[in-house]
Amino acid sequence: MTVKTLIVIPARYGSTRFPGKPLAAIAGKSMLERVAAQAAAAAATRGDTAFVVATDDQRILDHCTEIDVPAVMTDPAAPSGSDRALAAAEAFSPDCAAIINLQGDAPFTPVRYITAIADAVATGDCDAATPCIQLDWDALDALRAEKQTTPHSGTTCVVDKGGRALWFSKAIIPAIRNETTLRKETTLSPVLRHVGLYGFTRSALEQFNAAPTSRYEKLEGLEQLRMLENAMTVRCVMVEPAAISTPGVDTPEDLARLEQLIAERGDPGVIH
Repeated sequence: MTVKTLIVIPARYGSTRFPGKPLAAIAGKSMLERVAAQAAAAAATRGDTAFVVATDDQRILDHCTEIDVPAVMTDPAAPSGSDRALAAAEAFSPDCAAIINLQGDAPFTPVRYITAIADAVATGDCDAATPCIQLDWDALDALRAEKQTTPHSGTTCVVDKGGRALWFSKAIIPAIRNETTLRKETTLSPVLRHVGLYGFTRSALEQFNAAPTSRYEKLEGLEQLRMLENAMTVRCVMVEPAAISTPGVDTPEDLARLEQLIAERGDPGVIH
């Protein structure tokens, strides 16, 4: 099979808040095994797509062998997941045209999110693609409440009429005038919540990694702003909310909450 799109799962062992988290068990399966299952299902759906784990630690490489998942070792000094993704592509599939960066700590990323951004990048009319969810009013209220205690959680974005990203922010954008009237007219708010999953053309990922940290990227703590500040075209793909919605597992407490959700709702296995 000729691989046109490669899904890369960066998986570092070292984590300040949660060392070894790719190997942590969630209801009997490692986090990495769950992410790999989502990647495998997405690859099988598209046909010209493969996946690989990119790691910097022999323990994770050994675990990939145990669960029969392809993996490559990358430089521990790689500064980011995007650098690790490009290095893995060069080692595993040097001719692929597109690279999906699927976070190794996001075990419930739906397959449809992965395939949607892969399809968007394959059209050739953008440098990168990423999913967004249009929030209903209840979800917007919940996001506002969340930001009262954790102001830098949750990223929102605004797009043009063709779906091209205009801006991303940790603030809730856009500001909404006449909100009371809008709530009566529609069930959906105008706020788009960003999902941290990215697809790049190979050349765009090379350009992104070569560019220095940008001004607003540094201020907001959002690497996607480096793309916009360097005039890259980022396509926002609208997706439906996931049944189990979590941006990622950063702490043991996050993992415990996921296990509680599985106990309440059942283990979803591969999520489409």
